[in-house]
Amino acid sequence: MTTIAVVSAGLSEPSSTRLLADRLAVAAAEAVGTTGGPVDVRHVELRPLAHEVVDAMLTGFQAPALAAATETVVGADALVFVTPVFTAGMSGLAKSFLDVTDKDALVDMPVLLGATGGTARHSLAIEHAVRPVFAYLRAAVVPTAVFAATDDWGSDGADVLDARIRRAGADLAWGIRASRRTSVPATALPEVTDFASLLGGLGH
Repeated sequence: MTTIAVVSAGLSEPSSTRLLADRLAVAAAEAVGTTGGPVDVRHVELRPLAHEVVDAMLTGFQAPALAAATETVVGADALVFVTPVFTAGMSGLAKSFLDVTDKDALVDMPVLLGATGGTARHSLAIEHAVRPVFAYLRAAVVPTAVFAATDDWGSDGADVLDARIRRAGADLAWGIRASRRTSVPATALPEVTDFASLLGGLGH
């Protein structure tokens, strides 16, 4: 069973951020399921956790609901992370959630990034403001990220957006198959003779 955690940091209800997260999750699950068996998709909505995230930043302790959400993310085989774009960067809620998560928790985690914004002017925000954060956390971010502006949900942009979502889902499935977090541990190497022993007979 492959587990995919889906984090959406939308602030409104309904949320285009959650909509994009759902579609990315479906695409990833379908891509994984074609070769990797059953998939368990677990959603983490950050909006209801906003107060607990702030409290955790102030106190260093996570309340039960936030701790459960963090455990869902950390314990997954892969992560879909989608944030709205504000002032050319990820939302404060999304960044704060990452800030209260242990900095080593996402090492080698396959991650698919998504973002939403009002206009295409924000389309590079993933690359300059979101991807570097996950690079710092040493996550294995897949190449294809998906940005959806308001116009992309209309009939003119729907086909292009759908194709990119399917490509991103396939990328995450590839990332899961190649992941060091989910692969079988390598066989232990044989003991190496120490250097002093190798040189021991040279004096005779």
